[in-house]
Amino acid sequence: MTESKNIEKRAFIHTRLIDAPPTQVFRAFSEPERLARWWGPKGFSSTFQTCEFRPGGAWRFVLHGPDGIDYPNENVFAQIDAPARLVIEHLSEHHHFLLTVTLDAQDSQTLLGWQQVFDTVEERERVAGFVLEANEQVLDRLQAEVAKIPS
Repeated sequence: MTESKNIEKRAFIHTRLIDAPPTQVFRAFSEPERLARWWGPKGFSSTFQTCEFRPGGAWRFVLHGPDGIDYPNENVFAQIDAPARLVIEHLSEHHHFLLTVTLDAQDSQTLLGWQQVFDTVEERERVAGFVLEANEQVLDRLQAEVAKIPS
């Protein structure tokens, strides 16, 4: 059961100003071939089994770590409000979370919000040593992919 209070203590929150409009940034999420190129921290690659980009759609993939370890992932696209908001539920008994991505137009740029909320404070603290840096690396890779998308 998710704790309803203390969201800030259960969350990782990142922002990034991306030099592209929200529609362009959204394409990096909505087009599976693009998403597979940037999803994951530096040095990781992804193999997608399923990517049903629609509300309630399944997203299953394997993250291949630079250390040779494979990390299976199962997610659901819980909400999609193109091109402004996306909610992904990560389904894992070890680290269940909701990831909310917001894309707000700032003139010709996009202010991306990234809020990853875990079920408990303890769960968040257990993964903090890896996730804080990993999220920033994911956003670096997203930014690089967006730069390749025609406007």
